[in-house]
Amino acid sequence: MAQVYPFAAWLAAGEIAPSVSSLPYDVMNRAEAKEMAAGNPINFLRVTRSEIELPEDISPYSPAVYQRAAENWRKLCSEVLQQDQQASYYIYSLVWQGRRQTGVVAAASVADYDQEIIRKHERTRKEKEDDRTRHISTLRAQTGPVFMTYRDSKEVNAIVADTMNDQPLFDFLASDGIRHSGWRVPQKFTAALQAAFAAIPLLYIADGHHRAASASRTRAALAEQGALGQADKFLSVIFPAGQLAILPYNRVVQDLNGLSYEEFLQALKGVCTVTASDNPSPAHPGQVCLYCQKKWYRLDFSAADAATAIDRLDVSLLQNKVIAPILGITDPRTDPRIDFIGGIRGTDELQKQVDSGAAALAFSMYPTTVEQLMEIADANEIMPPKSTWFEPKLRDGLFVHAI
Repeated sequence: MAQVYPFAAWLAAGEIAPSVSSLPYDVMNRAEAKEMAAGNPINFLRVTRSEIELPEDISPYSPAVYQRAAENWRKLCSEVLQQDQQASYYIYSLVWQGRRQTGVVAAASVADYDQEIIRKHERTRKEKEDDRTRHISTLRAQTGPVFMTYRDSKEVNAIVADTMNDQPLFDFLASDGIRHSGWRVPQKFTAALQAAFAAIPLLYIADGHHRAASASRTRAALAEQGALGQADKFLSVIFPAGQLAILPYNRVVQDLNGLSYEEFLQALKGVCTVTASDNPSPAHPGQVCLYCQKKWYRLDFSAADAATAIDRLDVSLLQNKVIAPILGITDPRTDPRIDFIGGIRGTDELQKQVDSGAAALAFSMYPTTVEQLMEIADANEIMPPKSTWFEPKLRDGLFVHAI
């Protein structure tokens, strides 16, 4: 059963919240981070991407970067942020395009992560793990939450709803149109909320695999040093699955692997039904839309021969029936001929890439579902690369877990 705990958060509350909070550290490059934080000395990117304050020739993995992050973190703690005096749960709500998702902010158990009670669906990269492990260890703080989900619980929902009747800790509309609101759960609900989560058998990482893996590595290292502190837990925001929406992760391919357009379309007709279409977005699972030569096509695949939950994913059908055998891209993780476009950028971006000559083909995908993600995680399998795009993004800096 899942164990999640209250903790004494460092908070960016009230009027300072929009100035402190930032997008996650890994959704922008160095130049973009520097621009986002420009003119704002308390923006949290100065903690999570502190290389923006150092010369361009310094590696983002230099010891000086982590030292600067620690200095900036200590300054925020002494001058800007406030730490709660009592361990609490919190509520974090995001509203985007008329849809609300509301999660519980808590300290999740690293032991649950290590023992697969917290399920994973994505491989992590060592260099990204190394980076966040050094960051957590140097600051002795987890500065960004792991985004998790669970199969809905009426008991959790009731406590969340009651809490949201209170005055929020912060409530602001960010420049990207997303409203962020947060509450402290009253102490009278603490025991009931912990018990409600303890009745939930499994949690699932939606986004933040590297943060969770780094928390596990930090715990192991500090335990060996006899300096564990609160490192046996990690910062998380946990949302009911029924509130989440996954956007598609679209694909663009640079060339036709030596084929003419006519030869490529003929090869496609051998693995799926190809129909000219005016709609750039698939209507249901098993359908992919193709853009080439200023035309959209609808591709209908059959998953009848798909043996596993992974094989039934649309991204797998496209990869296994088209991208690998026809276009010759067998490893989409490393092949430079394929690129991935988050659904937040829409199908206009796909047309732009093809019409400009940057790509020869674009594939518009139907989004993977949360249920598919959980089914694959339950089977201890790994999702294909770039299968899910979660939106809206959780902000860093609103809640921080000191370890």
